[in-house]
Amino acid sequence: PKSKRNRSVTLSKTKKKPGLERKGKVVTEIKDAIERHSSAYVFTYNNMRNQKLKDLRDQLKSSSRIFLAGKKVMQIALGRSPADEAKTGLHKLSKFLQGASGLLFTNLPRDDVERLFREFEANDFARTGSIATQTVELKEGPLEQFSHEMEPFLRKQGLPVRLNKGVVELVADHVVCEEGKPLSPEAAHTLVCMGYCAVLPTYYACLGRRWRRSDCTLSAAGRPMTLKCTRKAWRTWEVRKLTSLL
Repeated sequence: PKSKRNRSVTLSKTKKKPGLERKGKVVTEIKDAIERHSSAYVFTYNNMRNQKLKDLRDQLKSSSRIFLAGKKVMQIALGRSPADEAKTGLHKLSKFLQGASGLLFTNLPRDDVERLFREFEANDFARTGSIATQTVELKEGPLEQFSHEMEPFLRKQGLPVRLNKGVVELVADHVVCEEGKPLSPEAAHTLVCMGYCAVLPTYYACLGRRWRRSDCTLSAAGRPMTLKCTRKAWRTWEVRKLTSLL
């Protein structure tokens, strides 16, 4: 019988994340940003990639600060009632922090902020689960854009291929993706290898409400705006879609 005295003891130790300390630091940084910037915006976003967000931060680094923390943490920093708000009127702004949203503190004029969001471009390939905007079908014949080393990989992705005198050849017509249906992992990998983007998700950041420190007023930030997503591969696409999240 198995001895009950023989117990495995884990010698490794893991440090707990200082959650309360980290949240307190975010609250302090937001309150500091309130004092150093003239305006605050609440914006919502969709399908945002980390690299694209980093590019946006770099563009606004000299005059602005973006926060994408927990919603309750940001609400506490702004204040959820007139009694605990950091500045007059900020508790009204905190009510719009719902869903995928963040805070933008800036010294830029309102027109410059709206122009920056309109002109921002995000380039990326479609990922697994994205909805195809059109059907992509490969015709039977040689696939000269692929080297012979890619043949095993393409076969693993479900393509009926073979090597013909060192050239990758498609032995039958193959549908990579169909319009209106989500992309499978194999289809997404195939499209990336081909440099082809059949899916165009809109990466947008919609400015919702604006708070101005000079008079402590809250107002709409203007028309809902999207980040224009362009992709250049075999074809060039442009997406301009105005979406209201309010």
